[in-house]
Amino acid sequence: MSFALLRRLLLALVLLLGLSVAQPAWADGSQLFELHCAGCHLNGGNIIRRGKTLKLAALERQGIASQEAIAAIAAQGQGQMSGYAEALGEDGVQQVAEWVWQQSQAGWPKA
Repeated sequence: MSFALLRRLLLALVLLLGLSVAQPAWADGSQLFELHCAGCHLNGGNIIRRGKTLKLAALERQGIASQEAIAAIAAQGQGQMSGYAEALGEDGVQQVAEWVWQQSQAGWPKA
């Protein structure tokens, strides 16, 4: 088992069991996105509302064209999406927003 996979599994277990309110120090924006966001926003898409993706053109069309705007929505929610401030914590919200913004500008390259 790779170290990266083991880290993801351990983070998922910690979050699932509610063992920690704060994110582990080793969790980064991509890992937090995978755990909390990718279920609906896989590869920057949106399985609930097709037009509400995290692709740069869609973000710009919706007036969400900055890391700060993404962070606000990640924390507070918008429309059908709940806020994740409690689950992610302030640092986690910022890390996810930074990672989403970078991915949107890079065209959501496949890993």
